[in-house]
Amino acid sequence: MTMKLEVIALQAPLARRAALPAGVLGAAFVLLWCTGYPAAKFGLAHAAPLTLLVLRFGVAAALLAVLALGARVPWPRGRAAWHSMVTGALSLALQFGALYVAVALGVNVGLAALVIGMTPIATALIARMFGEPLSARQGLGFAFGIAGVALAIADRLGAGSAPWFAYALLLLGLAGIAAGTVYQKRFAVDVDPRAGLAIQQASATALLLPFALHEGFRFDATPAFAASLAWLVVVNSLAAFALMFVLLRHGAASRVAALFFLMPPVTAIMNFFVLGDPLTAAKMAGFALAASGVWLATREGVRTASS
Repeated sequence: MTMKLEVIALQAPLARRAALPAGVLGAAFVLLWCTGYPAAKFGLAHAAPLTLLVLRFGVAAALLAVLALGARVPWPRGRAAWHSMVTGALSLALQFGALYVAVALGVNVGLAALVIGMTPIATALIARMFGEPLSARQGLGFAFGIAGVALAIADRLGAGSAPWFAYALLLLGLAGIAAGTVYQKRFAVDVDPRAGLAIQQASATALLLPFALHEGFRFDATPAFAASLAWLVVVNSLAAFALMFVLLRHGAASRVAALFFLMPPVTAIMNFFVLGDPLTAAKMAGFALAASGVWLATREGVRTASS
């Protein structure tokens, strides 16, 4: 009995210490992911959207395969490999394919970030269908997140001259990342990240290649294009997705998805410095509100672990 009490007494401080790395990983994930919006904007100025994605995912798949083979990690086989392929189809091919085409058609990247920022809501709804609980505290956090996202880029809602179906593509991309997040959490996290991500990137490459060829596989072989492609591959396809893989392995899908509430305001700040978009008081207020929503939506898991 004494030994059991001593173990319980040690678990709380250990859980609190374990929460710090998760917070750091979450912050790094948000920052790295958000750099993909201005990087994609630069890349799309030099390449057709699906051609850019095929090059991005294809190079990333090759690099990840080399890393996995060099480390001699076990590759997922059979059903496990299939789950990684489905995750790549949803989270990569469907999400980014729809998103890049929409931006190429004239949708503002801030508005694209707003729609993808709704990932926590869509993910929570899908996760509940598979039995993942959603507490009242998380629901309140999601409400704060929605309000913060809308406030952060409200002045961009009327920007751009894209056709109506470009905005429908954003909703298709949202469905892809939400379904992919839940699917990966349930079926595709018990593999080595290098091998699993290599299969995901290769799957997305294969699915998008026919559409890229239909575009004429157009890109400008310029230093600017090479720099944007290198950033998208190394920072976004490798580092950001590796962090997402780790976060999903150790947390509920809805809590990990709550981090997407931070992405529109963070993207707005990045666009101010990189693209020259104005940074207003409403955007800063939205950032604070979205951050509060993320804290509420994710704090439930930390509290439960500590108890």
